[in-house]
Amino acid sequence: MAGATGKVVCAWARRAGPPLPRRAGASLRTHWTPARKSRSQREAAEAEAEVPVFQYLGQRARRVDRIFTWGFSYTGALGVPSFVQPSADGPAAGRKPRAIQSVPYRLELDAKISSAACGYGFTLLSSQTKDITKVWGMGLNKDSQLGFHRSRRNQKKGYEYVLEPSPVPLPLDRPQETRVLQVACGRAHSLILTDSEGVLSMGNNSYGQCGRTVVSNEVYSESHKVHRMQDFDGRVLQVVCGQDHSLFLTDKGEVYSCGWGADGQTGLGHYNITSSPTKVGGAIAGVNIVQVATYGDFCLAVSADGDLFGWGNSEYLQLASVTEATQVNVPTYLPFSGIGKIKQVACGGTGSAVLNDKGNVFVWGYGILGKGPNLMETALPELIPPTLFGLSDFSPDVRVARIFCGLSQFAALTNKGELFVWGKNIRGCLGIGRLDDQYFPWRVTMPGEPVQVACGVDHMVTLAKSFI
Repeated sequence: MAGATGKVVCAWARRAGPPLPRRAGASLRTHWTPARKSRSQREAAEAEAEVPVFQYLGQRARRVDRIFTWGFSYTGALGVPSFVQPSADGPAAGRKPRAIQSVPYRLELDAKISSAACGYGFTLLSSQTKDITKVWGMGLNKDSQLGFHRSRRNQKKGYEYVLEPSPVPLPLDRPQETRVLQVACGRAHSLILTDSEGVLSMGNNSYGQCGRTVVSNEVYSESHKVHRMQDFDGRVLQVVCGQDHSLFLTDKGEVYSCGWGADGQTGLGHYNITSSPTKVGGAIAGVNIVQVATYGDFCLAVSADGDLFGWGNSEYLQLASVTEATQVNVPTYLPFSGIGKIKQVACGGTGSAVLNDKGNVFVWGYGILGKGPNLMETALPELIPPTLFGLSDFSPDVRVARIFCGLSQFAALTNKGELFVWGKNIRGCLGIGRLDDQYFPWRVTMPGEPVQVACGVDHMVTLAKSFI
């Protein structure tokens, strides 16, 4: 017998009174049913004594936080050192380095992680606790996108590769009071959103993507520089990294941007570099924006009314429905019909997706979009059949709850706690146990319920809850 509250253990026990002593070889019936009772009385007594007691272990059991990683391991982005450098002794002794982890691998980290982000070969994890350590980094660090990590051999040198989750030092004024709400990763820079000390940026600032003045010939390797941005009209609610630009969404529904603008991805009406966060206008001026998305050089924003806006690179038909231009430098309204009220958006390098309030996913752009090999490009959103996410006569209430994008792969979480992926399976980044590209949504199997997903170029990270 199983219940919704968890695993069931059935134990046979007496209703009342302590168990009677038994001598060796004696049966339970000898003590539970005295000989002077009639047969019917004995049967009634046995039935009374042997009542099943059901203990629901899940009623009070805590679901434990889990972290799963998969994809390309040689940069250290998966956080498993033995994949890159198997030790001479210990559990990894005698093993060969593992370049690709094609199925979810549980990452050991004793922390309650609430946000994860995947960059180009590196990963950031953060916790909303008030502990001193709030952010961990792993992977490629040649531009100090994970901060400065001092070498054990030479205290003046820093690591260019961080092979396991390592604390990222943050210059906070009140480290035991400030919480980290979210992290974001680009090609070689990172953003950290705090609740009371603004937005922190690290890494490559060649195009102003870290929100500070570009310094000619600046050396980013082994840099200690962590920049703080607080010049926003309102409190920042969301930070997003594109390849070499950054977006910020405030509680006033306004969008700010900085960084590389050669494709118009900053949305500021020009194609130049912008080195400080600047308010974005165009079609979103005066509109209450509730979410922004970017990963490559194209950007999407969704309003509180469920309207969609886009800007940036349009070489892959992202904005072809409204313009023939391949670079659009101001936000433009996208009057897509037949998709309903938009709830969430996601951008990849060449493809994009929207999720409506009915739990349906629409995709457009170029590449593997999720509707098979016959649909490789479209300027108008195409519905991915809900049956591909588990909808059926036996499960009529299944719907997609959240969507995500990496550079060339998509992911979707359903309201049933299942993770589906599709797209280019670069170095096993889909986590489906094989290296073939996936043209339709495919469910990822893992020992836990996924609650958040971060997609990179060739790896992914999922935060999950244990089943019991």
